[in-house]
Amino acid sequence: MSGFFNDGSADAPKLRVYLNLDTLLDLRADSLWTHADRLDPQARDALLARDGFDGVQRTDDGPAQPQTCLPHCGASRIDQPAQADAIVARHVARGDRCLTLHAGTGLEDDAQASRLVEALLTAADKHRFAVFLETHRATITQDLWRTVQLVRRFPELRLNGDFSHYYCGQEMTYGDWPAKLAFMEPIFARTGFLHGRIASPGCMQVPITAELARRPPQAHGQCDFLAHFCALWSHAIGGFVQHAGAGDVLVFAPELLSGAYYYARCWPDTQGRLVEESDRYAQALIYKDLIRALFAQVQQDTARPAA
Repeated sequence: MSGFFNDGSADAPKLRVYLNLDTLLDLRADSLWTHADRLDPQARDALLARDGFDGVQRTDDGPAQPQTCLPHCGASRIDQPAQADAIVARHVARGDRCLTLHAGTGLEDDAQASRLVEALLTAADKHRFAVFLETHRATITQDLWRTVQLVRRFPELRLNGDFSHYYCGQEMTYGDWPAKLAFMEPIFARTGFLHGRIASPGCMQVPITAELARRPPQAHGQCDFLAHFCALWSHAIGGFVQHAGAGDVLVFAPELLSGAYYYARCWPDTQGRLVEESDRYAQALIYKDLIRALFAQVQQDTARPAA
């Protein structure tokens, strides 16, 4: 078992774009997603499928959804090793295709972090279920160095790469960017899930435009954060394609959070009311097209004979 999410087919490794449903919460009044949060799952998923999404990532602990809905995966967290088996079992029983997990608080020593990973891996193996440890601030994967040591200690570990936490949280542009990409290769090789969020060196979540071939006007500073995230995601796609087998699926899920978490930036409008600077659903649609173009490019480059 590769540890990646596998759909049981004989297909070559492929990409599927899910939407993390927290993206739909508290959207601007003028959002392209004009549908009320109270939409039932079938109606919601029908609209998302129309817009090109392959599935959804649920962030709730609710029951299974009707079979007419899009495929769904789950998200959860563990703080103690003893929690891992029950959490994985619950998501298996609910019909999730795979699961992303936050683990710990980031205050654990190496032995405590290892016990959390061991529990996660034991539960994933017992239930024959793809579980992806998320790279996230305030967890055991909060910094690049420690995460690389974990995957060297546990090479079977598979990751959900939310690289905004490194790009902003560790200010990756401060220093040798190529050297940091090279250092991350053990992470890229084990990434089977990606949370879609683009950060700047100083902000966790920033908007881009639909003109993907050009530097966004928002990237007005010293670095082009869109180009950097294209590089991060392309490296992760390359690692997946290299190590995946028949039927393996890379899930990319835009996870664009509201201003309630201080991810989406808010500015006062003409009446002094705070309004998010962008339509997060419109951004998710841009991300969807971007990741598919990147995946196709990596596939093409991988198939091209070496000069």
